[in-house]
Amino acid sequence: MNNTKKTIFLSGATGVMGKSGLDELCRRLDRFNITLLVRPSKTNKRKMMPYAQKEGIHIVWGDLMNYDDVLRCVKEADMVLHVGGMVSPQCDPYPKTTRKVNLTSAQHIVNAIKAQPNADNIALVYIGSVAQTGHRNIPYHYGRTGDPINPSVYDHYAISKCEAERIVVESGVKKWVCLRQSGILYPNLILNGLNPIIFHIPIHAVVEWATVEDSGRLLANICEDTVPDEFWNRFYNISSGPYYRLTFYDFVKKLLKITHCPPPEKIFNLHWFALRNFHCYWFTDADILEDYLHFRANIPCDEYFKQLQKHIPWYFSLVKIIPAFLIKAVMFVLVNDKKNGTMSWIKHRNQARISAYFGSYEKWKQIPKWETYQPVYPENEPILLNHGYDENKAISELNIDDMKQAAVFRGGHCLSENMIKGDMTTPLEWECQFGHRFTASPALVLLGGHWCPDCFPTPYNCDAIAKGNPFFAQVWYASHDKDEHNVYDESIFDGWEK
Repeated sequence: MNNTKKTIFLSGATGVMGKSGLDELCRRLDRFNITLLVRPSKTNKRKMMPYAQKEGIHIVWGDLMNYDDVLRCVKEADMVLHVGGMVSPQCDPYPKTTRKVNLTSAQHIVNAIKAQPNADNIALVYIGSVAQTGHRNIPYHYGRTGDPINPSVYDHYAISKCEAERIVVESGVKKWVCLRQSGILYPNLILNGLNPIIFHIPIHAVVEWATVEDSGRLLANICEDTVPDEFWNRFYNISSGPYYRLTFYDFVKKLLKITHCPPPEKIFNLHWFALRNFHCYWFTDADILEDYLHFRANIPCDEYFKQLQKHIPWYFSLVKIIPAFLIKAVMFVLVNDKKNGTMSWIKHRNQARISAYFGSYEKWKQIPKWETYQPVYPENEPILLNHGYDENKAISELNIDDMKQAAVFRGGHCLSENMIKGDMTTPLEWECQFGHRFTASPALVLLGGHWCPDCFPTPYNCDAIAKGNPFFAQVWYASHDKDEHNVYDESIFDGWEK
């Protein structure tokens, strides 16, 4: 490959976002070399055929779980785009594998970067998820980076992304950035959407979507030399902008319309949908990323859905002649899935799942029928969460007093007595409300919203944490009562290492 060009190592090139990023990078082969790490499955080899013969693209057939494979890819790289890993909903049946893959791959990548003689010059882009900050009920439906990390109960993907993000930020890699991806709109979303997980999403939840094209442009634009130094060592939310702020109810209506399906009232029961414990919110800060990277096409949302309709297979046009009750029968099968079906939980009185997703059986029984349902349309005026320190100060002016103030608002203490003003990367010592001592950088705590690593993923002790942590309480009590005592099945985590 041409050594005068910048070399980009991209993981996850066969996935939705990674594939879009690869296609955009391929338009810039005049200034980029591209290294890909791809598992050698028959499907992946077929997907990679159009790229294999392109000059400037080097495919390494291997696995993110193999450190030597990762090391081969990182050598000579100027930038690493770490998009690969296990994603939801494929993660749900395999919580232990999800954690193993997503944490190990992140650790391999940072170790490989640090092993290079020019490690300080290699930039690492880590793709996280909006799922890391969990469910946000109205009126706290707006959010930003720095809000509390709060992966939803049983969301193994979100938990793994939180821990992997911590690995990246605390790794000692000098030049990193964490980008938290929202829900992605892409052509096959319709075909991949028939999964019980769709009923885990509250009908009144809000999502600020990102298109797959915008996401691919983002990955390519971040590789350009025009990105300023100040961009790095921060956290950002990804979205395609205010055009793409929808309630889940409105999203479902749009999706059903372009697939020739009847409206939601005809094919779903309202009480099939969870009341809480998913994720997503509208962003107050996603424009910051756009200001740096200029990746949005700014296509109005309705126009984009019309474009999606062009990709729907022809046989979906036959849906319009299928009676609504037959479509509803298919949905009935999904909600009664033995493991992830919301109505299976109700039928078998699965107290742990009912508690997590509905609050209680009694609250589920109170869900109205469509005839009396009033769609909830959120206010556009954001309620910003308190981060516990003076955010009017420039980051370069933050000092140890700000750290101590932030720690108290989290129910704990900053045990370090000194820090260099504005130094957000050197770890400090902290203590949480339960006496767990840990080290973490100010960037991770203040800018990323992380806190005590011993308090999650288990035990699911969020009720107790909220009672002594005002920072976390802001999000927990948005969807939980203060007198609740939630009991969750934690056996799935048996054998997990901290």
